[in-house]
Amino acid sequence: MEALVRNLIKEIGENPEREGLKKTPERVAKAYDHLTRGYKQDPCKILTDALFTEEYDEMVLVRDIEFYSLCEHHLLPFYGKCHVAYMPNGKVVGLSKIPRIVDVFARRLQVQERMTSQIADVLMECLVPQGVAVVIEARHLCMMMRGIEKQSTVVSTSALRGLFKDNLPTREEFMQLIKPQRFV
Repeated sequence: MEALVRNLIKEIGENPEREGLKKTPERVAKAYDHLTRGYKQDPCKILTDALFTEEYDEMVLVRDIEFYSLCEHHLLPFYGKCHVAYMPNGKVVGLSKIPRIVDVFARRLQVQERMTSQIADVLMECLVPQGVAVVIEARHLCMMMRGIEKQSTVVSTSALRGLFKDNLPTREEFMQLIKPQRFV
């Protein structure tokens, strides 16, 4: 990867041997290794290692999960918040595992729509809950820095499974709970 970055620097008209750029190929390689580490992680294993029998059957919501990802079309960042809810079906998962799952999929080259569905699908597959809901709200630097150049645009996507898709009151409760709230 370092050789590729060195060539990229040359192609844009810079000198990769210039003092400020000399270590850039190494830094970029390390950064991309970190930013794409989700390819090396098994999301189902993360979840199933922290499953606990519990008769709780009401909504569990983890909201405002910050994430950072790379748009697969331009390799520019998109970032925002993810809200994830599930309705247990005899098992609950350690709460920290939900943000970990968001990170697994965010740390891959992505489109927001696919990432939203991947999170919902892996939770349905590995937790076997009554339902799952995922909403992502994100800002895309590919829309802010180039192309349309709109700074305040927020893209929202949702994926609803099970009770969240089939039961209107459950879906409405989720949507109400993820509205921005002020804490006292």
